[in-house]
Amino acid sequence: MGNPAGVKRDFEALEKRRMQAARLLEKGYTESEVARRVGVHRQSVNRWAKQFAENGRIGLKKAGRAGRKPRLSDEQLRRIEAVLKAGPEQFGFDTGLWTGARIGIVIEHEFGIRYSRGHVWWVLQQLGWSCQRPVGRAIERDEEKIRQWKKRRWPELKKTPKDKDEQ
Repeated sequence: MGNPAGVKRDFEALEKRRMQAARLLEKGYTESEVARRVGVHRQSVNRWAKQFAENGRIGLKKAGRAGRKPRLSDEQLRRIEAVLKAGPEQFGFDTGLWTGARIGIVIEHEFGIRYSRGHVWWVLQQLGWSCQRPVGRAIERDEEKIRQWKKRRWPELKKTPKDKDEQ
């Protein structure tokens, strides 16, 4: 059954629910009654009861994180972020634009871990970074000079349609 897509499990709440079930089982409630009171399937309570009988409350403690352990540690993620903030030129690239492929190269060079561009995207999201498109304007752009040019020079250069009467 599991959680809906995109919904993370609350391991603290799950552990709390198992401990509540253990207290009710200790008081002599049936597994069906415990399941109703805790709001879970009877089969879950049956599994918990077996774990509780074999290992006590320790058997009902949270298992920790779900899924595969990350290949990059928190320290390594901080180092990647520092490299990203320094800019691609500092790492030897020609332009100031980070791409998924370039970031993958950095990760492989620094830590010996090869990621696909798609997974690099997940790493960036984990760091709180998002996809950005470069602005098509020069940094040195002077807005006031541009405004003046449009006001004065552009009308002189612009072609104007001939009047219909002249044709």
